[in-house]
Amino acid sequence: MWTDIFILIGGLVLILLGASGLTDGAASVAKRFHISDLVIGLTIVAFGTSAPELVISVLSAIQGSAEMAIGNVVGSNIFNVLMIIGCTALVRPIQVGQGTMSKEIPLVILSALALTFFANDHFLDGENINVISRIDGLVLLCFFLIFMRYTFAIAHNGNENGSEEQKVKVLPMWKSTLYIIGGLAGLIFGGQLFVDGASGIARSLGVSESVIGLTLVAGGTSLPELATSVTAALKRNPGIAIGNVIGSNLFNIFFVLGCSASISPLPMGNINNIDMAVLIGSSVLFWLVGWFFKKRTITRIEGILMILCYIVYTTFLISQQ
Repeated sequence: MWTDIFILIGGLVLILLGASGLTDGAASVAKRFHISDLVIGLTIVAFGTSAPELVISVLSAIQGSAEMAIGNVVGSNIFNVLMIIGCTALVRPIQVGQGTMSKEIPLVILSALALTFFANDHFLDGENINVISRIDGLVLLCFFLIFMRYTFAIAHNGNENGSEEQKVKVLPMWKSTLYIIGGLAGLIFGGQLFVDGASGIARSLGVSESVIGLTLVAGGTSLPELATSVTAALKRNPGIAIGNVIGSNLFNIFFVLGCSASISPLPMGNINNIDMAVLIGSSVLFWLVGWFFKKRTITRIEGILMILCYIVYTTFLISQQ
């Protein structure tokens, strides 16, 4: 088991280094070709922080570990909302823009509802096994294209919060290329090690892959988002956490699961409607806390509430084993 833990940690380190290298290299190339900082932030940087989820879920789908692929996305989205927003608000209250409350957070709720809809074949058409099919995956990818169109519209028109532009350092072309190739290699090999280590730990502990995916894997792959959000809060710009979490959650469901299901249908296994209800509930809570106490501000008290909700959910998962 200790070997599996070291393999998992080594894989996670490679993934995080790979995501950082790929993001820096790609952003530098984009900047060199005069692509705006805002578009780089909304696309390349957003992809970079969600690259671990993409690699883990796609590799899990290819290797037949569907529960880990789905658990990774569902668990990451719950972690993003309850823990990342909660911890960020604890560091510094988060002010939420009107457009975010009326458009972007409802999109997060819609993505959770869409996944729940696709995950309930048993109720919809009488199937014995709930599966995210290839058709479901393609539909999710279509949603992702619509979201990207909306994102570029925001970039073109400017947004209400005047989001900070990404400060991109332009590297020499050879170094950018090296970062991109090295980053991709780190993501691929690190992802392979991470999946192998997590699967080994699950077998050793007699814990299902769904629980490992919903907790350990989800928390590990969400580290880039957590680091980005807490750093932003410490720099007195906690509002960045909102865009970070919203972009990551939509990317995870629409693109990561869309790609994974398109490659191979994903049986839900032990991931059930309780997990889906927590996913929807956390998304709705994200929207509600923006209105309570101080309008359009997520306070420290609300941050503590969100963290406690995550602890209760994790405790429940472990107790069911």
